[in-house]
Amino acid sequence: MVTSKETRAVIIALHKNGLTGKRITARKIAPQSTIYRIIKNFKERGSIVAKKAPGRPRKTSKRQDRLLKVFQLRDRATSSAELAQEWQQAGVSASARTVRWRLLEQGLVSRRAAKKPLLSRKNIRDRLIFFKRYREWTAEDWGKVIFSDESPFRLFGTSGKQLVRRRQGERYHQSCLMPTVKHPETIHVWGCFSAKGVGSLTVLPKNTAMNKEWYQNVLREQLLPTVQEQFGDEQWLFQHDGTPCHKAKVISNWLREQNIEILGPWPGNSPDLNPIENLWSIIKRRVDKRKPRNSDKMQALIVQEWTAISQDLVQKLIESMPGRIAEVLKKRGQHCKY
Repeated sequence: MVTSKETRAVIIALHKNGLTGKRITARKIAPQSTIYRIIKNFKERGSIVAKKAPGRPRKTSKRQDRLLKVFQLRDRATSSAELAQEWQQAGVSASARTVRWRLLEQGLVSRRAAKKPLLSRKNIRDRLIFFKRYREWTAEDWGKVIFSDESPFRLFGTSGKQLVRRRQGERYHQSCLMPTVKHPETIHVWGCFSAKGVGSLTVLPKNTAMNKEWYQNVLREQLLPTVQEQFGDEQWLFQHDGTPCHKAKVISNWLREQNIEILGPWPGNSPDLNPIENLWSIIKRRVDKRKPRNSDKMQALIVQEWTAISQDLVQKLIESMPGRIAEVLKKRGQHCKY
């Protein structure tokens, strides 16, 4: 622990006034070991300034450290070994380990890159148009929206990674493995929710993706009953993204015939705006943790975890919408943290 200059001065002043180390300790201005060390240093050197700790002199200057930071920020994916070579070309001889320490001192830590959809200029423009349109909406306004989406669940591969604790030599122990298969079975599900809770969840036949015929049936058999149950005669809006089957003419006509008001138009490549994506992530983690061994078991777990989603969770997700809008506006249309 570093002791301030003022504290050291007080300790020495008390020492000069005849107080012993024990009596100074009783005043609780510093730990006993610190007080005795300061007094000893004063007796030996006649100074209250702490002795400079011995050690190897720093190999690089502040200017060279700033240059290293520029190299890293120019390309975030450059490895420490590559940076060491680039630094050497600038006249600094240092190891990859030194590179890592210098970057760490400047707040640059190596982390796994977050995966987000690529945003084109049109995507960014559409996102900004959408956000400016709804920037004044409160959590209460967003509570009138039913969010919907499809999501794939893959057997032996829902989460993509799994951490285990193992002893030396147990890397390939059965309990420490994450099984994989070349062509995992995929289950596609559609679900919806609002601030009032989760709505219907429907599971498509195995290895079947959504198309316009399936989607119209889902809207008729799943969405409408959810709306009636959650909103009755209250006003509400429907959110869905720009997936081709969602924009099919037959779907647009059906929605118009049902007098369903659509939120949007929803900007492309924007899963960070849809809170149902957070629900899918939670459910996938929970299902993966229970390690289903066949598609029937996985399907049952998906339904079970969907119905177990709490009202508090969906409320928090809805309440996050104003924050999502504000953050993306601040970042000029780029991805937000959600």
